[in-house]
Amino acid sequence: MARDKSKPKTELAIVQLLPNLLTIAAICAGLTAIRLGFHGDFERAVLLILVACILDGIDGRLARLLKCESPMGAELDSLADFVNFGIAPPLMVYVWALQDVRGAGWISVLIFAVCSVIRLARFNVGHKTEFSKPDGNYFVGVPSPAGALLVMFPMFASFLVSDLPIFPAEFIAIYMVCIGLLMISRIPTWSFKIMTISREKVKFIFVGFVIIVAALLTYPWATLVAFDLVYVAGVFWAWRSGKK
Repeated sequence: MARDKSKPKTELAIVQLLPNLLTIAAICAGLTAIRLGFHGDFERAVLLILVACILDGIDGRLARLLKCESPMGAELDSLADFVNFGIAPPLMVYVWALQDVRGAGWISVLIFAVCSVIRLARFNVGHKTEFSKPDGNYFVGVPSPAGALLVMFPMFASFLVSDLPIFPAEFIAIYMVCIGLLMISRIPTWSFKIMTISREKVKFIFVGFVIIVAALLTYPWATLVAFDLVYVAGVFWAWRSGKK
């Protein structure tokens, strides 16, 4: 049978697959964090969540840089966010501190996960429709990666002081619910995607980045505790600014 040559070849450069490969790597990191959490290796599990956060910040920008954005990539990124930031962190917290209050603890996990998926769905709809274009300076509610780091704050604080939880299980369960509600709230939070800086100050950004990376490698728990506290202060500041 003669080969049909009328159909054009659809070829894709390998480099254009990198954004989706990074997203899949982030999903693997989140799932492995869940596994490590169930085995009690919470420190490495937290580090994998941080890796997932970094990959989440890279894949979309890389796709825009390579001009290979696609609907599939966007959906894959959203699913990765749900796994890495809506499922892995609350499950880790549950295994770490909430098994003594199983009913209330599991309810708090479910509430956080549902709030995360609602927040992601609202974000996706807001960027696909014309009637709900958000202000570029703000996110509506706490973003999922930030919510994941905030919900693990009791772990960070406990690891900074000792290996055992320093907060009551009931407090941690209520705290998890509050963070979930912040994600679906209408509170404005700062968006750094369109933030600009003068060329003369770029060197300070580089120095600050090096300081943050060095602090994470040397004093990870103190740095993460400080990050959460600074972020909460930033949310309050953005809320006040948004009201004005």
